[in-house]
Amino acid sequence: MRYLLLDRITALEPPERARGLKCVSLSDDVFVDHFPGHPVMPGALILEAMAQLGGVLIEAIMRQQGRHDLHALLTMVDRARFRKMVRPGDRLELTAHRLAASADGGRVRAEAHLDGVLAAEAQLTFVFAEVTDPDLIRRRREVLEVWLTGSAATEIDPGEGETPR
Repeated sequence: MRYLLLDRITALEPPERARGLKCVSLSDDVFVDHFPGHPVMPGALILEAMAQLGGVLIEAIMRQQGRHDLHALLTMVDRARFRKMVRPGDRLELTAHRLAASADGGRVRAEAHLDGVLAAEAQLTFVFAEVTDPDLIRRRREVLEVWLTGSAATEIDPGEGETPR
């Protein structure tokens, strides 16, 4: 994945919700062209940050059901609304709430807040792809560990409802 748009998952509480953070930095590649002299985070990247968090939640729900081989893929965005511009220096507080989850996929309601004010929201739908390649499974687990703990060196099970410190 080229863009990892979560800096930290602050709470993973399957089957209900997940919370995370994205600290927007002027050094992010996108601000070179979007827009020179007036940097604004593109709505598509805000959606992607919410989708990454929602995908983690849906996958964690399935891990609780013994399915450790599924990877959530975003297939649909509904009711997307962008209410505030997101700029470098902002800290997006992201939430994803489960609307539905099954072996076929899932749906979440996602929100992004700036200083407690709703900046963006959407309903996101995912399907699952089965992942059997051990290298892909390992790499995905490393990303989850960094998001949850800040380090890839620990062994955790992000599907157990732990709230990272």
